[in-house]
Amino acid sequence: MNKIRSFEDLEVWQEARELSKIIFQLTLELPFSNDFKFKNQIKSSSGSIMDNIAEGFERGGNNEFKLFLSIAKGSCGETRSQIYRAFDYEYISQVEMDELLKRCITLSKKNLKFYYILE
Repeated sequence: MNKIRSFEDLEVWQEARELSKIIFQLTLELPFSNDFKFKNQIKSSSGSIMDNIAEGFERGGNNEFKLFLSIAKGSCGETRSQIYRAFDYEYISQVEMDELLKRCITLSKKNLKFYYILE
């Protein structure tokens, strides 16, 4: 197993980054791109996942890292809810929704597993 030297080495952070990138790309397409408030909300919540993992890691202690992992998990749930809304508004397809939800659920589980490893 490779030594983790920075948050960029964390698989959970890498996957959160990928999710954020995919969501950003989807928000560039019409009609999503015209819904400024919602577009900004989903970009913010998905970005918050990776940002909180990074911030927690950089704090340097397990207790604070666990707190930020918990916050990141909450942001993942928020993003998941917004994915349903994007589908309901017909901004994304069923296939896109299913893929995004799968990524969110996997990420949330990995985040929680990592949380318990730190105990």
